[in-house]
This record gives sequence, C-alpha cells and structure tokens, in this order.
Amino acid sequence: MTQKTSDAVLARMMALHPKIIDLTLDRMWRLLDALGNPQNDLPPVIHIAGTNGKGSTQAMIRAGLEADGHRVHAYTSPHLARFHERIRLAGELISEAALTELLDECYAANNGESITYFEITTCAALLAFARTPAEYTLLEVGLGGRLDATNVVDQPALTVITPVSIDHQQFLGTTLPEIAGEKAGIIKRRVPCVVGPQQDAALEVIEAQAARNHAPILAYGQQWHVGQEAGRMVYQDDAGLLDLPKPNLLGAHQISNAGAALAALRQLGVSAEACEAAVTRAAWPARMQRLREGPLVDSAPQAELWLDGGHNPAAGDAIAAVLDALPARPTYLICGMLNTKDIGGYLRPLAGHAERLFAVSIPGEAATLPADETAQAAAEAGLSAYEAPGVAEALATIVANVPHARVLICGSLYLAGAILRENG
Repeated sequence: MTQKTSDAVLARMMALHPKIIDLTLDRMWRLLDALGNPQNDLPPVIHIAGTNGKGSTQAMIRAGLEADGHRVHAYTSPHLARFHERIRLAGELISEAALTELLDECYAANNGESITYFEITTCAALLAFARTPAEYTLLEVGLGGRLDATNVVDQPALTVITPVSIDHQQFLGTTLPEIAGEKAGIIKRRVPCVVGPQQDAALEVIEAQAARNHAPILAYGQQWHVGQEAGRMVYQDDAGLLDLPKPNLLGAHQISNAGAALAALRQLGVSAEACEAAVTRAAWPARMQRLREGPLVDSAPQAELWLDGGHNPAAGDAIAAVLDALPARPTYLICGMLNTKDIGGYLRPLAGHAERLFAVSIPGEAATLPADETAQAAAEAGLSAYEAPGVAEALATIVANVPHARVLICGSLYLAGAILRENG
C-alpha cells in the first residue's frame, strides 16, 4: 500500500474550488465550525497585513520573541521550496507526518464542499496551532485582510499593518484608499495596531478604521520613530530610545520593517536584548538573499549571485536602493514574473542599475509571463533585454562574458522558490 503524503493531499485540495482566489469568509466559518473552531483556542495572536514587508516584519517579531524565551507559532505564504515552510509550530517547521495528518483531517471535515486551497490549508494551520503549546501565534495575511482566510480571530493581542501600496488590484480595488481599506480590515475592537510608514491616503483610511474600532494606533512618525545614524539603527518611542545594529536583512526598507517589529515587541513587553535579536537574528529567504552554495553558485564561481522575490513597483524601488548601496560591480538581472503583476512598474526603478536583463519563464507556473513578453516589457522600461530558456542558461551566458558579474535573480517568489529547490 502506498503511503499517503502531504503533496498527495494538497493536490486533492486544489480541486475543491474552481478559483485559486475567491475572497469571502463564509467557507472558512463553515469548516472551522466543523473542526471545533480552533481559531478560538490559539495562543495570543499577532496578525500582520500590508503590501510589502509582511514576511520580513513577521520574521523579526519571531526572532525577538524567541530570543525572549517564548515559543512562537508562525503562518506565512506562499512557500518557496516546500509547503511545510508555511506552518512553523513552536519554532520548528511542521513535520511531514503531522502535516499529512492535519491536511487529511481537514479534507475529511470539509466533506467535499467548495473551498479554496488557501482556505483549507489555513484551517489546517490553525488546527495545528491550537493543538500545540506556545506563547504566541504570528499570522501573516495571504491577500488583503478584511476577507482573508486568516481574519477569523476576534481578539488578537496585536495587529500590524506594514506599508500599503498598489498591488492585486483585481481583488482589492484600484485605488490606494480602497486597498488600504482591505488591509485595515484586520483591525479589531480595542486591539492596538502597529502601523508602518504609509502614504497619507492609506494612513487616513487606517486611522479612520482604528477610530471606529476604538483601537489604539502605534504609527510610524507619531508614536514611534526609526532611522539610520552613524551606521546604526535608532528606534524611539514613549518607552525610550534603542541604539541597535542595522538589520541583518539587507535594504533601507528593512529599517522601517524593523521599526514596526520593534514597536510590536515593545507593546508585548520584551527585553532590550530581545529587541536587538529581532534585527540581528531574523532569517527570511529570497529577500535580497546572497546565494553562497549550490549548483548555480558552483557554475559561476567568480560571480556574486543574489535572489529576491519582490514583484511590485514598491519592491522594484527597494531593490534599486539596495543595488545602489552595494559596491560597484557589473550587474545583470535574470527576471521572471507572473502575468498578473505590474511588470513595467517593477522594472522601471531597476533600469539604471543593470547592464542587461535576461527574461525567463517561471518553470512549472501556469500564470508565468512568457519570457518574450518580459523581455519586451523590460525594453520598454529602458533595459537592454534578451530572452533565455532558463536561469542556468542565462547565468552561463552572463559569466561567459563577465565572469565576476553581480547577478540578481528576481521578479517572483515562485521563481525564487524554483531556484531554492534546484539550488538546495
């Protein structure tokens, strides 16, 4: 008899709903009720929404809480190499046996009813969290907030909204206030909300939603401040000043993400030592990650290889700033994107930072933008662009001409996941 695997159960779950994304909470409430409402038995929840920086902020909060001696559950999406990355139980990735059992239980409880893949797998995560002792639960929103499958906890300990920008317009609205309204849907009555740097139009919406819910706001530039000074990071709020090393996650944007994480940790009462650990010990792959080993690295020993999964205009700005701060070196992009993204908005900030872009299709991804269309969009954004059959071929072409090149593989978390699987 063939042993059941989590991949086999996940494949069955993909067929339970005709759409990948269908925002409503009705199906969640139905299945959670059938499972005994595990969302009501979670360790204190920190719920995190936003367009950019959710994962990095969550990683820093987790690093700080764990340094303070707490056991922490964490839920994030999408995964990069393996689904197990989405569910971290008391500090450890869920085991294959536990994941398979939970998925099977949720599949049976659903009884063949229509439900999306993200919804039913979120139910599995909540069930795992409710059954495993811990001091905190970190829930990262999948898409939006108000109707996201994670938005089923009535009284979290804290909510966090990282910077909001234009993305996923087909689901969340076409204007910044509309999108901010969806993100602000995680705000709960009288629950403090940490707010990262926002454009005025987004902040107004978030503040109005908080006022309706009598939720205290802890906003960047008001209740807390963060910045760089003399090569270090300085954070300040009503409790005082923290003089800390810069985050180990690269990029000026990680300063503001760290600030939001520190505001959350201070609200939760952690030590100053834990706050330092938050910015020095956080690990978050495919966010300007330097690749140092594996077949790709071996094939280009003199090159400097980087990986980033950012995919919207704000991510393009952030990557451009990181590249600008790195030592001068001929820089090349290998880019693959989904067909739902604003590729021009993403690539325009990068045009002045790369010698050439090699466009690839994302392997195994039905929604990939074809390489020729990516190359065309890159050319329109001001980049010298060529098609390549794959990442390995593009890298080989680059290093054949410039062995010591800096090469950034970028454009999608799905492309980043493929690289991490193949280069692991």
